[in-house]
Amino acid sequence: MQGEDARWMRRAIEEARKGIGRTSPNPPVGAVVVKDGVEAGAGWHRGAGLPHAEREAMAAVRERLGGGALRGSTVYVTLEPCSTHGRTPPCTDGLIEAGVARVVYAAEDPNPAHAGAANRLLGEAGIEVTRGVLADEAARLIRPFAKVQREGLPWVILKTAMSLDGRITRPPGEGMWLTGAEARAEVQRLRAEVEAILTSGETVRQDRPRLDLRDPGLAAGRVQPWRVVLTGRPESLPMDAPLFTDSHKERTLVESRAEPEDVLRRLVRERGISAVLVECGGRLAADLLEKGLIDEWVAFLAPLVCGGPQPAVAGEGFPDGLRLENPEFRRFGDDVMLRAAIVRA
Repeated sequence: MQGEDARWMRRAIEEARKGIGRTSPNPPVGAVVVKDGVEAGAGWHRGAGLPHAEREAMAAVRERLGGGALRGSTVYVTLEPCSTHGRTPPCTDGLIEAGVARVVYAAEDPNPAHAGAANRLLGEAGIEVTRGVLADEAARLIRPFAKVQREGLPWVILKTAMSLDGRITRPPGEGMWLTGAEARAEVQRLRAEVEAILTSGETVRQDRPRLDLRDPGLAAGRVQPWRVVLTGRPESLPMDAPLFTDSHKERTLVESRAEPEDVLRRLVRERGISAVLVECGGRLAADLLEKGLIDEWVAFLAPLVCGGPQPAVAGEGFPDGLRLENPEFRRFGDDVMLRAAIVRA
């Protein structure tokens, strides 16, 4: 049974990945209904206020096979089923009403007020519960949601692109791009994972970035991310820059550079944001790293030696160093990407 549980949980995780970047302030969750060793239906949570993954999967079974097919089935879900009324009814109630025989879930609800409640409610209804199947893999999907629950802060990803000598600008006359088209396409996929992109006033003045989702396949069904400009000199921002003139200009916010943690907390409270991508110059990158506000680093390394004055990280440094864990390396054309979480003391 253990191997079968892992197999079907991987299938549920496939469904959950469809919701990344779409569901905030809720987490991405996937579910699969299995009957007699065969997939009967699957679903994923599509957004706050819409049915949760378990109900989507059960609705797929009812549409295809009728409601009776749910009785005696096993439901695999990547997150502990919810047990309280919110904008939607509890999934535990739906599972009990459907007459399922077994529920297998991966990650426990990170909200301590809810954690473990599904075990009791489902158990009292005679439903067998198995938990913790592929828990680490499923927990990775909900890191932004879990961090908001624990700390009231979003999950923050720093994206840097640099030359072999750690510079972020090319010599004069060589063009603006360090990395190739394949790496830039991966940046679009990164932007699709988050609800906000944070940059500096200096980056806006020097580079005039767009910081939007331009890939039609990624933009479909997603709201354009908020663009958040941190600056100590708002009066010097170029108001003819794309962030202030394009069709998404109402999604641009200008905030004080002085207290970035306060800005991040307000993005959670006021905008329902759980994941932020940082695209900026070396000074703001260093400041956020030194303040402990970065959770994950995605660095693109281009096969160039630029020799310019702008380093990727331009701070005071880290007396005890900075360690990354579970690094992932991928190649995009001639460029290499490192993606890893930052280890906190």
